[in-house]
Amino acid sequence: MIEPTPPSRPATPVGITAVGVSLPEQVVRTVDLQQRVAEASGLALPAGLFSMMTGVEQRRMAGDDEYASTLAVRAARQALDAAGVTAQDVDLLLFASASRDMVEPATAHIVQAELGGRAHALDVTNACNSFLNGIDVARSFILAGRARRALVVTGETPTRAMRWQLTDLAQARRAFAGYTFGDAGAAVLVEPVTGGGILDVDTETCSAHWTVGGIPGGGSRHPRGDEHTYFTGDGHALRGVFEQIGTDILDRVRRRTGLDWADYARVLVHQVTMPYLDRFVEVTGVPKDKLEITVGELGNLASATLGVQFARAERGLRRGDRVLFIGLGGGVSIMTMVWEKS
Repeated sequence: MIEPTPPSRPATPVGITAVGVSLPEQVVRTVDLQQRVAEASGLALPAGLFSMMTGVEQRRMAGDDEYASTLAVRAARQALDAAGVTAQDVDLLLFASASRDMVEPATAHIVQAELGGRAHALDVTNACNSFLNGIDVARSFILAGRARRALVVTGETPTRAMRWQLTDLAQARRAFAGYTFGDAGAAVLVEPVTGGGILDVDTETCSAHWTVGGIPGGGSRHPRGDEHTYFTGDGHALRGVFEQIGTDILDRVRRRTGLDWADYARVLVHQVTMPYLDRFVEVTGVPKDKLEITVGELGNLASATLGVQFARAERGLRRGDRVLFIGLGGGVSIMTMVWEKS
């Protein structure tokens, strides 16, 4: 594999200047979720199975009248208010999410219509890495002189892909990863800063494993049929791929930046389950007290995971503090971003 060219430091750094988060009001406990699945399926599931296997105790679920765009808009308004600007002050809007309102048009247009902006608007989609990819794309637009201020939003409603009725235990195993999900929205403003900002970005992609997990419906392969709208996947296989390629990218970041775990105020990592997170700590050696743990109370938030964690962590940061973002997405891809508070 060809190692990516080390990024040069731009004359004008670009950073994240505001963040917003949106969580649906509806809280669904895992014990209640399991009971609903068991009753709908007529299966005798061991008590506490879903909680024990995932470490997810509850999650937020969007209501029937809440969509991916709804959560994105709420988070966007929070970020805009925090920065003291309006949608008219934004010239690039990226909806960067695994979820979307519909196949066409881009959900970015739905978000922008609600916000009242006139920016160049488009979607960025790469499973659970979508939001981090979106921030990187926004930064690239700004460095290229194509934008001055970008609004990157995500609205994740993966609970819509849960399979509520199972036919047998084999199907339960394929659908199990879907029971980790929770819904959320997040948004950040990306623009030039006087110092700090986004210091380093790296990616590792292993597309040969794209079949490990996903939602097959909605595209040209399976344009119709409810059967293709549920999340299916092999969680153990996915974890194996991440363990195989994940440490390489972290080693590269360490060599290139000279930064080790002690140099970061917080380490934000995509969280699927608690056992998965514990294994990540074991494999990488990251101090657990550096993490912002959200999976137990909110579940797997897909690409909104890092946005929600960042909003929580950012409140306690001081100028010069550094944060390492680690994204993990189906496909399979891993992404890192080093950010320093201006």
